[in-house]
Amino acid sequence: MSSVSLQSVSKSYGGHPAVSDFTLEIAQGEFLVLLGPSGCGKTTTLRMIAGFVEPTSGRILFGNRDVTDLPPYRRNTGLVFQGYALFPHLSVTENVAFGLHMRKLDRADIERRTQEALRMVQLEALAERMPRQLSGGQQQRVALARALVIEPEILLLDEPLSNLDAKLREEVRVEIRQLQRRLGLTTVMVTHDQEEALSVADRLAVMSNGAIQQIGTQRELYNAPANQFVAGFIGRTNFFAGVMTGPRRFRTESGLDVAVATSAAPERLLAIRPERVRLGNANGAANSFVGTIEFVSYLGANTEYVVRLASGDAVMVEVHNDRAESTEPFAVGSQIQVAWDPDACQLIT
Repeated sequence: MSSVSLQSVSKSYGGHPAVSDFTLEIAQGEFLVLLGPSGCGKTTTLRMIAGFVEPTSGRILFGNRDVTDLPPYRRNTGLVFQGYALFPHLSVTENVAFGLHMRKLDRADIERRTQEALRMVQLEALAERMPRQLSGGQQQRVALARALVIEPEILLLDEPLSNLDAKLREEVRVEIRQLQRRLGLTTVMVTHDQEEALSVADRLAVMSNGAIQQIGTQRELYNAPANQFVAGFIGRTNFFAGVMTGPRRFRTESGLDVAVATSAAPERLLAIRPERVRLGNANGAANSFVGTIEFVSYLGANTEYVVRLASGDAVMVEVHNDRAESTEPFAVGSQIQVAWDPDACQLIT
């Protein structure tokens, strides 16, 4: 196991930057997720860590060892590809043992470590099956066992759950996280799925246009986003452009006068999370506005609304469905009050 340090790492293709001045410290045993939309540079960054892509500039260290110029086979990383990349003509056992054969270990050691890896991912009973005889979740476990069997310093996961259905994705990500914790293995995962990232990471690095926008824990990114991109990418957010008009007062471009909890004058954007907005009786709230319900979506645990205010602004509202609550959701076309507290307002750049 080892820490990972990326120091001012950049990668360009034909003069076009894919990753720019990327600096990041990943602690030994940490599970870090690179999160961002397609084309933001996260997979290029992962492949530079693995050694499959050579940086245009910068350095990559595993602990105190500079691996920038080392080929993949000398870095001792385990990589799980997005498509798993299993050999179709080899059995589960042969796929898992492949890396050990390439390292020319003796037969007894190969057999012992292969069996241990299969036990780790609970695939002992399927050891002789071929990849075509496995489900997507089972193939993913084989790919994970193949990465772990070589006892890597760093485990790298490139969108490892993207080919699984929603329920299986949920199950497998829990298994990956539990296994990573048990092994204490430094792990870097790439994903565009924010729910997946939030559920497994110790820390997240949110990327856009080849650069880090913010690094932090789930709570830090959600409750204190560094900019509009992070606020919009992590969870959902209502945005209102405008200016501060006085102490703790923000006026939106559409004319809403909003009480906020701070007096940070430079910020030009107000962000309010949907779950912080209330529907119905405002109960003397500092911020209360009348609107018309345009859309209702019942999602089991929550009901989501879109309310159009008189100002023309559309406000997303998320209401938790109390199991004891027997009333029907508010109907489309209903006029209703929406309200939120000053401390629900995030002022961001």
